[in-house]
Amino acid sequence: MANFTDIFIRRPVLAVVISLLIMAVGIRAFQTLPIRQYPRIVNGMVIVSTTYYGADPDVVAGFITAPLENAISQANGIDFITSTSGTSSSTINATLRLNYDPNTAAAEITSRISSVMNQMPPGTQQPVLRVQLAQGLSPIIVTFWSESMPLNKITDYLNRVIVPKFQAIPG
Repeated sequence: MANFTDIFIRRPVLAVVISLLIMAVGIRAFQTLPIRQYPRIVNGMVIVSTTYYGADPDVVAGFITAPLENAISQANGIDFITSTSGTSSSTINATLRLNYDPNTAAAEITSRISSVMNQMPPGTQQPVLRVQLAQGLSPIIVTFWSESMPLNKITDYLNRVIVPKFQAIPG
């Protein structure tokens, strides 16, 4: 019984043809293969702006921002919420989980806001929603590991030394 490779030794033209065929298929696959350096991610934020003319920041924080934050925080897909209350205005930034559909989140946040609008003081303007996609801003994931330090000491070191250095970076 002969080996499979003996066919190619006896017929070198067949070996060359099969090699060229494999190379042609490889070149064609290489040309049509989509290559991306980084994966496609969606990092979105829903910004809710509300105006209550003539109110000081404390009133806006208590009667506008707090109820809206509570309602928005119950929506699906929210990673974290930050808010600012100023004179006559409230701004709530709801940062979405990575790759969560921003349109779905905006629709759900709109329904949550509608459910608490009757609790707002008279004269409060209708909140304005804006969806912002951070296409160029990707989250940074940094991991730390040590063979000599336990996990709690690594965490302590990071909180004391590394985190202040990261926070000092502009932007």
